[in-house]
Amino acid sequence: MNKVEAVFLTRKKKVLITYVTVGYPDVKTTVAAAVSMAEKGVDIIELGVPFSDPLSDGITIQNASHKALLNGVNLKICLETAAEIRHKVSTPLVFMSYLNPIYRYGIKKFCRDCARVGVNGLIIPDLPPEEGRIFAPDVTRNNIALIYLLAPTSTPERITLAAEKSRGFIYLVSEAGVTGARESLPAGLKDFVQRVRKVTGKPLCVGFGISTPEQAARVTKIADGVIIGSKIVETVETDNSLRQLNEFITRTKNSIRLEKIQEANVSVKTTLCNPQ
Repeated sequence: MNKVEAVFLTRKKKVLITYVTVGYPDVKTTVAAAVSMAEKGVDIIELGVPFSDPLSDGITIQNASHKALLNGVNLKICLETAAEIRHKVSTPLVFMSYLNPIYRYGIKKFCRDCARVGVNGLIIPDLPPEEGRIFAPDVTRNNIALIYLLAPTSTPERITLAAEKSRGFIYLVSEAGVTGARESLPAGLKDFVQRVRKVTGKPLCVGFGISTPEQAARVTKIADGVIIGSKIVETVETDNSLRQLNEFITRTKNSIRLEKIQEANVSVKTTLCNPQ
C-alpha cells in the first residue's frame, strides 16, 4: 500500500496536509520546516516545485516560487531536498509540480527518482485526468499516488473520471481561482463536497484559501482532510525561527482533533438516544 493511502486507512482522524515551496526562503529552511511540521503531527507534507508560470497559485506562492528559482532551485535540487527530508522523517511526502518541469526531466526518470528519494505522491494541477495515461505506467510501477484536483465548476463527467483515477485522496479546490489565504470559506463548499461524496468513497481533502485553525476545523466537518499552503509559506517567511509555524500547526491540529472528538460525541449521543 502507498504511504499516502495508508494515512486514510482507518478514517479515525482528520488529516492535516501542509505545503512548503522548496528552496524558499532557502533549502535549509525548507528542510527544517518540513521536519518541524512532521514532529508537530502533520500527516502529509506537500513539497512545491518552483515553476516560472504557476497558474494555479496566488501571489504568496508565486513570489515564493519566483525567489526559489532565483536561488537556483530546479527539479534536481527538489529531489535532493526531498531525499534529505526523508532521511529525517517518515511522514508521507508529495510533490506539487506543474507538468512542464517533469516533462522536460523525463516522466519515467522522474517517477523512478521520486521513488528512490522517498516521495510518495504527485499533485500536478495542469494535468487533467484525461491525460493522466502518460503517467499511469510509471506511477504504478513506482508505487506513487497520482492525486487529481476537482473544482466546484467540475462537470459530473470530470468528477467521475478524477474519482476513478485519483489514488490516495482527491484534492478539492474550495472555489474557482488560485491559492491564497482568505477571510472566509466559500458558501457552496459543503454542497461541492457532497456532490463528490455521492460519486466516490475515496478520501476528500480541501485546499485553497484555508488560513486559520478555525477554518480548518470547519472544513474537516465535511471532508476527510484539509490542505494549508499560502498561510504556511507566509508564516515561514515572517519567522524563520519556525516558532510561529510550530504554534500554528499545534493550534490547527488541536482544532481539527477537537472537531473529530465532538463529532464522535454526537454519534455516541445519537446511538444512546436511538438504541437498536
